[in-house]
Amino acid sequence: MSHGTEVELTGGLLRDWQRRNRVATIPHAIAELRKAGNLENLRRLVDPSVGTYRGRYPFLDTDLYKTLEGLAYEIGRDDAPPGAREFYDEVVVLLEQAQADDGYLNSYFQDPDQPKQPWSDLGWGHELYNLGHLIQAAVAAQRRLSDGRLLTIARRFADLVVRKYGEQGEEVVDGHPEVEMALVELYRETGDPDYLTQARLFVDRRGQGKLKHTIFPGEYFQDHVPFRELPSVTGHAVRMAYLAAGAADVHLETGDPTLLAALERLWDDMVATKLYLTGGLGSRHSDEAIGDRYELPSERAYAETCAAIATMQWAWRMFRATGAAKYLDVYETVLYNAYAVGLSADGTAFFYDNPLQRRPDHAQRSGMEDGGELLRRAWFGCPCCPPNIIRWMSELQDHVALYRDNTLHIGIYAEARITTEDLTVTVTTNYPWDGEITLTVENGPAEERAIALRIPAWATDAKLTVAGVEEAAEHGWVAVRRRFVVGDTLRLSLPMAARVHGAHPYLDAVRGAAAVARGPLVYCVEQQDVDAPVDDLLVRPGAVAEAVPRYRDEHVVLELSAGVAPPPAPELYPVITDQASEIAIREVPVTLVPYFLWGNRQALAMRVWLRTERDN
Repeated sequence: MSHGTEVELTGGLLRDWQRRNRVATIPHAIAELRKAGNLENLRRLVDPSVGTYRGRYPFLDTDLYKTLEGLAYEIGRDDAPPGAREFYDEVVVLLEQAQADDGYLNSYFQDPDQPKQPWSDLGWGHELYNLGHLIQAAVAAQRRLSDGRLLTIARRFADLVVRKYGEQGEEVVDGHPEVEMALVELYRETGDPDYLTQARLFVDRRGQGKLKHTIFPGEYFQDHVPFRELPSVTGHAVRMAYLAAGAADVHLETGDPTLLAALERLWDDMVATKLYLTGGLGSRHSDEAIGDRYELPSERAYAETCAAIATMQWAWRMFRATGAAKYLDVYETVLYNAYAVGLSADGTAFFYDNPLQRRPDHAQRSGMEDGGELLRRAWFGCPCCPPNIIRWMSELQDHVALYRDNTLHIGIYAEARITTEDLTVTVTTNYPWDGEITLTVENGPAEERAIALRIPAWATDAKLTVAGVEEAAEHGWVAVRRRFVVGDTLRLSLPMAARVHGAHPYLDAVRGAAAVARGPLVYCVEQQDVDAPVDDLLVRPGAVAEAVPRYRDEHVVLELSAGVAPPPAPELYPVITDQASEIAIREVPVTLVPYFLWGNRQALAMRVWLRTERDN
């Protein structure tokens, strides 16, 4: 939530994404959830004649919960998705009917044909993970729709957990963190301290031998050492970022400095050694894990879409805890790259994993499943990412601005109307396609207030103009304090020249290669946009500065000239006597597209990182 700040997206890319969510993604997801049997899994708990449990995983109820969370936002808007209200009400009634007398709710473990008993496999049962997503949907429904039905269901389940695993109960943790941040949000909504205590207990118990590890070792579950002693982000990427976000929430409510110190250390290490240029997190397919420091292969990047959302959740909480702009720098990178790429341009197909390179002969399907499309898929057997995209897309406005200490902090730039208790501003911009941002005061208090604007780390020569006076703006925050009156304007200029990025010398996968970015967007080359194999392209860093931005289908692409390398030696490992720099044999025009748009055409080669040719 935006905590005292109401934000309405009024135009631009983020509003377009939300409209696509309403008119395409949500109706598509509702149809897929019906087809997959998620509703029948609940319905058969009341009427076993419906059929057998559909699906192989014990967490499929969360696909409904995440969708309901998004619907709670969208139903209250003027252009609600068709059929959304009916689907929402149908699922809520099914949940009311399916919930056990003691509050337990999980269609997998409650299934009459399921041999496993509830709570018998906390490592893989995901029961607390399910509860977390139920709580988040319930809080959203209460806040956005004033509908307390889901909150009643969620509290009954949460109260069961408090009785069973609270201070007087069994000392356990869940195999998949998520419930921690949900319990804190439930505490914020209800004021019941038991929920905050339970969240703190789940964080504090990790790494103390409370969880039985099977299939993967404790590191996979972030359970091999206590959280505060973790040397680095590790294990399953989504679990890690969800746990960190939950720990950050516990810190925000308790002020525990040891948690914040651990979170800051883990964050800084992640950004310095384990995060892809796109903001993607997780380099290993086998266990969906983060990997070692500098283990960041491009073509095998896992960078799960859910991990992108989890990273943004963690980033926003760290910004709330510290006020530091660096967390929103990463948030923005993830938003426009690692997150946005997970959804197709038409809003009805998804990436599960998000590589930074596609080789010409690559034939693996997304989501590690046989058959289907070579690029995005309409749905998955483990469809955690699509509903997660839906709920986060519905909540984009909640992560634009924050008002505290008499200062309105605007961290993410978009066409918007931002309202606090006594200050209202409109934001006019075509960001992220250009960096010109105008704020106009619609309503101001009699006393002084401050407006703080984030200057992204990539921005050079940023300028802020207030009342006709221009000032240079450094990275971080630039604040204007005055008595604002109606009509006051602030104009921020963030020049958006294309820039070239290299890689740390320890990052072997792309050592010596170059990537192109402009503003918050990472760019890539698809084979469709160049008359030479993308693997043979040589980019000169000096040429990137001369790249020409051009609109194509309402998005800015970059046009530049690149070299083409001579044919390589046929040997896989030729003997060399002199490591000379590569010299192009010809030049070709190249069009680079935003990384989030790749994969919407024919399944051909793609690269973010390009070979380099030395400038003359």
